[in-house]
Amino acid sequence: MESRLLLSAAPLPAVAAGSGGLVAVPNVIELPIVASKVAPAVYGPFATGTPVSGPYSPAQIRHAYGVDQLSYNGSGQTIAIIDAYGDPTIASDLATFDSKFNITTPFNLNVMTPPTQTTPAANSGWALEISLDVEWAHAIAPGATIDLVEAQSASISDLLGAVDYAVNTLKANQVSMSWGTGDFSGSSYYDSHFNQPGVTFLASSGDVGGVVEFPSVSPYVTAVGGTTVSLDQAGNLLSESAWSSGGGGTSAYVAQPGYQNGFAPGSMRGVPDVAYNADPNSGFLVVDGGSWIQVGGTSAGAPQWAGLVALANQGRASLGKSPLGTGQPFGLNSTLYQLAGGTSYTNTNGDFNDITAGSNGNPAGQGYDLATGLGSPSSSKLVSDLIGPNPNPTSLVINNDTPGYSQSPASAWQLWTNQGYGNNVEEASAGSGSAKADWTFS
Repeated sequence: MESRLLLSAAPLPAVAAGSGGLVAVPNVIELPIVASKVAPAVYGPFATGTPVSGPYSPAQIRHAYGVDQLSYNGSGQTIAIIDAYGDPTIASDLATFDSKFNITTPFNLNVMTPPTQTTPAANSGWALEISLDVEWAHAIAPGATIDLVEAQSASISDLLGAVDYAVNTLKANQVSMSWGTGDFSGSSYYDSHFNQPGVTFLASSGDVGGVVEFPSVSPYVTAVGGTTVSLDQAGNLLSESAWSSGGGGTSAYVAQPGYQNGFAPGSMRGVPDVAYNADPNSGFLVVDGGSWIQVGGTSAGAPQWAGLVALANQGRASLGKSPLGTGQPFGLNSTLYQLAGGTSYTNTNGDFNDITAGSNGNPAGQGYDLATGLGSPSSSKLVSDLIGPNPNPTSLVINNDTPGYSQSPASAWQLWTNQGYGNNVEEASAGSGSAKADWTFS
């Protein structure tokens, strides 16, 4: 096993917009891996509720965040992964990853470079980033097509050229960017790349605690911060706290967008918007160049959130709805903050796991904070709410009928929507008494 230690570089000094001098770094951290973590087909045995150390498998992470409770797999959706340089082994590495973790949905991976750029050279640091992004986006949305767009260099101009190609030519509705550079004056110059109707942009917030990065600071980009999780062998989420090295804070240059009013402190853009496991000690297994590696960093969260968005957009497409962000002034972010409460953090439906412990230099606390944003995804609830109700329901689903009450075949169900019952039905039977139950359309 390899035992390299790769730390993502600190954000670069601010450079004036349009100067062409901006260069991004990948937000991925690698740790030495213990061979026994890769060798067994199944971890354990361990009692439910007993913590097990990372790195974690796709099945454990999917269970921790509730992805395994969803019926969607991302079919019909395209996730664009934007990275720099080349990774010549990514297809074989993804096949090895799928085989190890019994991901049986055949993958559809396309690797390309914008035609205006030259074929990129291989780069070991970026290859690890590519492996993490592709393998774990696929783990969350195995039915989605993954278009890996490799920019010819790590310059912001080349990377944004790859973003434009993914949106305008490949027509991806989900774009993942696990790289960044420091917050700088004039970054709004680049917002046009991300202000695209029906396209969700997700970016890692960085791996330097309490520091703000571009592109995650753009108000049109969903910034994904970092957490530390503790899981049991089955993947039950035992605890989650802010990761000490997760990027986040208040921008010195970008004004607070309207959707953060009542959430973020002050008058400037707050980062992150949401969070995901990032601590390399509770991190992820990745295959890179045929070798198994334990990795972390906020790089892990952006492609997995892209996978969640692909699941939601699959569900929306099945109902004839447009992709997330369509008609919203700030894309997905407008919707996320509405789900969280709109004008203040209430999280009424439990769409987010509110992180209240830990710090990245900014303490996590109840509601929105500059370490974990709105929180990590409670995916079974969040994805359902992102899909929304069926605009053309064909049936009425009765839930929670009165226990022990036997329906008569001659019973008639009556809707009560405005007499104090809310969404209820009442069974009016030929005999005495009635049973009430919640109802939903489908």
